[in-house]
Amino acid sequence: MSTDIHALSGAYALDALDDQERADFERHLADCPGCRAEVEGFRETAAALTALAETTPPTRLREQVLADAAVVRPLPPATDRARRRRRWSALVAAAATVAAVGGGIVWQTSDRPDEPTAVERVVEAPDAERASQTLPGGGSLTVYRSLRLGKAAVEVEGLPALETGQVYQMWLQDAAGSMVPAGTVPPGVSSAAMVLEGDVESAVGAGVTIEPVGGSTEPTSEPVAVVTFDPA
Repeated sequence: MSTDIHALSGAYALDALDDQERADFERHLADCPGCRAEVEGFRETAAALTALAETTPPTRLREQVLADAAVVRPLPPATDRARRRRRWSALVAAAATVAAVGGGIVWQTSDRPDEPTAVERVVEAPDAERASQTLPGGGSLTVYRSLRLGKAAVEVEGLPALETGQVYQMWLQDAAGSMVPAGTVPPGVSSAAMVLEGDVESAVGAGVTIEPVGGSTEPTSEPVAVVTFDPA
């Protein structure tokens, strides 16, 4: 179990933890009001989306599911990569749940469980570099960059709650010190993984600020955190 147990609230709400992780998190949950509130928020949002999307399934669905179940291949034993993928999938799903309400956010995932997500392709690239920083007030920012792929990915965990009308916005920093928009974390999401937008190869670093919902074209607040890339 990672020591950053607060980041598992989204996965717990989506029932994406294994038995041991669930037991450990539930013990933590008993003494953590913040995580309890976060789990409740995820569940309320998911319930609201279910109500909006309620439909009657076709009568042939049961037969199709049973037929597919007869030929589906078993999942391989859990590995560190599989555990990480399940955790990231839960982060993406949690973020997408909130984004579906607010709109305008696309989170990178994969349609097939045996294929790496866009985030994983960056993280697992042979030349991937990693830079991480703890955020004031809690949480962490980790940025991965692959020059071979020309992409960077970010994982944020345990972000402190913001006031209504605010979001965390990601930026790429160029050699002149200017910040270029690279994506936003949907309102209400405290942990997520995404591929950054923009020119990653010429960037010298990445950062996160607090901005109005919808994001800004340039930072309107001091960076919450900034990480520096190795020279290209």
